[in-house]
Amino acid sequence: MTKTPRELGYRMPAEWEPHAATWLSWPRREGISFPDSFDRVLPTLREMVAALIESEPVCINVVNGAHEAEARAVLDSSPHQECITYYQVPTNEPWCRDHGPIFLTRDVDPKLAIVDWDYNAWGNKYPPFDLDEVVPTRVAELLNVPVFYPRMILEGGSIEVNGAGALLTSESCLLNKNRNPNLSRDQIEQRLRDFLGVREILWLGDGIEGDDTDGHIDDLARFVSETRVVTVVEENSDDANYKPLQENLERLRGMKLSGHKLDVMILPMPRKIMREGMRLPASYANFYIGNRCVLVPTFADPTDEIALSVLRKCFPNRRVVGIDCRELIWGLGTFHCLTQQQPAV
Repeated sequence: MTKTPRELGYRMPAEWEPHAATWLSWPRREGISFPDSFDRVLPTLREMVAALIESEPVCINVVNGAHEAEARAVLDSSPHQECITYYQVPTNEPWCRDHGPIFLTRDVDPKLAIVDWDYNAWGNKYPPFDLDEVVPTRVAELLNVPVFYPRMILEGGSIEVNGAGALLTSESCLLNKNRNPNLSRDQIEQRLRDFLGVREILWLGDGIEGDDTDGHIDDLARFVSETRVVTVVEENSDDANYKPLQENLERLRGMKLSGHKLDVMILPMPRKIMREGMRLPASYANFYIGNRCVLVPTFADPTDEIALSVLRKCFPNRRVVGIDCRELIWGLGTFHCLTQQQPAV
């Protein structure tokens, strides 16, 4: 019987641990993520990549040579072009956090490995997703690293680890019957332990309004150290997000790791953003931690500076960069949703 990653000494590192690279999947003009606004999103992507390549190498998945040329037309004006590598790994949509490889490392006989979770585009919401589904194995082949198959549907944005044995997730997403209807909570927890090398699993409740992922943790609460979590809180009691976020805050304040309470810090929520009658899932929790920078979505909102200030306290040795995401959030995700870290070994 094949040994699990946990039995082989693997674990999923925390996002703030050293990266060898950040992976992205370049959006396709004919894709469904940015209806009628594809060109308006490109300046935000350029700004994101420009900040990342000052921090670490960037690997970009493209469909073919023509698609690579489209990406280069946007990015070639950036300095440090030598830090960008393009790979012909076709994808349907750009959300690399969810369809991309989950990388593992181990301390003894250091080696990289990849977990290829099954993928169904957030509960079969956005077909086709056949290209996205096989991305982790394609990347494993490129890097010549072992790949593990848990046989469970899971998106990278639905889990958050501290690198020291703890994992945060949400009941509204991971227990949703549109993902793994035949798996119990205990079975899901066991797969998380076996394939990510975690011990303690901490559950929050519901996600934010407008989030089509059914409540990904990366819009709710994030580890910023082994013992500290930042979580978004809505102050307006008339807002639909007020109650679920208060309940999540209460849960976090009651949680313990190795017998010690979590250190919980609060991030604000931006004002409600509506477009074409839809509420968009704008959240400061969707930041991405690079080697030398933290990319933070901003929304031309008075709370932008408060959120940036909180994250600067959490990451005093990194440059905390706010980038306007009012166009990007029309795709229902921002920087964490677009990125996937490859740990250094």
